[in-house]
Amino acid sequence: MIWLIAEDEADILNLLTMVITVWGYTPLAFESGQKAWDWLDTVESGAYTGPLPDFALMDIRMPGKKGNEVSRRIRSVNSLKHIPVALMTAFSLDEADRLEMQTADGVDAIISKPLPGFDDLHIILKNVIQEKQSAKSE
Repeated sequence: MIWLIAEDEADILNLLTMVITVWGYTPLAFESGQKAWDWLDTVESGAYTGPLPDFALMDIRMPGKKGNEVSRRIRSVNSLKHIPVALMTAFSLDEADRLEMQTADGVDAIISKPLPGFDDLHIILKNVIQEKQSAKSE
């Protein structure tokens, strides 16, 4: 299983990449929302021929494109529109902002930073994936 990761804080990106690898997944890491957006351009144009991610975990506030903007773009790409998307944020969001990201941007979950411990984070993310897969099969 391949996980797309987009996070502008290098330490967090490196840590997530390492942990995801330990969990047995393959990270596809981007250091900004803009880099993830540019990669989506290659997917849509057919220039990218590698394996596609099964899940996306992104920071919300990044240089260039924000995580929710990348999520909305993922939802517009036929080969990716079905994947679960979780966003991370260190900022407090009110319920209206959360709802907007979930409905307009196709976000499946929003996780607050600081992130929970790795075991708890793994459980949370596996649940997000399972819920999306269950909803898709209904």
